[in-house]
Amino acid sequence: MVAGVDIGGTTTQVALCRDDLSVVDRLEVPTPAAAGGAAMVGAALDAVRLLLDRTDARLLGVGVGAAGLVDARAGRILVASDSFRGWAGFAVTATVERALGVPAFLDNDVNAFLRGEAAAGAVAGDPYVLGMTLGTGVGGALWLEGALYDGPHGAAGEIGHVPGFGDLPCTCGGRGHLETLASGRAIAARYGERTGRDLSARDVAGAAGAGDPDALAVYEEAGAGVARAMLVTAGLLDVTTFVIGGGVSRSWALVEQPIRRTLAAEPPVSGHELRVLPAGLGGDAVAVGAAARARAELDPHGSSPASGRVNDENRPSATA
Repeated sequence: MVAGVDIGGTTTQVALCRDDLSVVDRLEVPTPAAAGGAAMVGAALDAVRLLLDRTDARLLGVGVGAAGLVDARAGRILVASDSFRGWAGFAVTATVERALGVPAFLDNDVNAFLRGEAAAGAVAGDPYVLGMTLGTGVGGALWLEGALYDGPHGAAGEIGHVPGFGDLPCTCGGRGHLETLASGRAIAARYGERTGRDLSARDVAGAAGAGDPDALAVYEEAGAGVARAMLVTAGLLDVTTFVIGGGVSRSWALVEQPIRRTLAAEPPVSGHELRVLPAGLGGDAVAVGAAARARAELDPHGSSPASGRVNDENRPSATA
């Protein structure tokens, strides 16, 4: 068995997976983000141990998907948002290996999300995919020729930080990025600008579902922006399959409708229809992707669809 761990800003998801990445058991626990890296990894380790006790399984390795800029080779967090205390610089894999006595591997959470969906989710078996996570921010990752592709500088697939989507300042310091339209933070802020009401993105989704015209307009802008980002990707890379995850995507009907309207009005230059799919693994995607990374590293010549990697550097996360 391999374990996959998804350490997010609010909760930590742990999944125990068979060789085929099917989930044997799973557990969700609060992330003690304010208590520091040792406490955060400690909570994940406790969850792994509980799952092992419940299933009487033999653990072969652990994969961790973590928010932040990570050094995958060193197994360390490089940069983290201010949601986390004592996370930047923390040696994740060394801590896990000492505690459990098995190899451990670290991935950025957006990379892990796409690994999971490409290995056992909505786009399993598809060799060319752009994965997007619409969460607190907007993250992206590329799957090319059946492998994660990060590019020579680790920034390939960062569709959330491509300009051309207005002029609002982005959290990264740039302006007019997709994140200023389609992230949960942006949806809440844009609704507040329209109405003067301070709602969360989830509450804005509820208002849109009830027919609130301002909430619907905010989601229309978000979905149209996501569709334009897809068209850019299709034009540059001829990638025509897209998988969408993250908290905003849980309101899939609100996001999907403006995406499809925009794509119908502006078809890709290739003439090939774009496939746009919601994440198939739901809340398991990052944990299963992290397990897929561990499975591939432990058996690099195996048949796992996630075993291929191209220039596996990692990038800043856009999700909490």
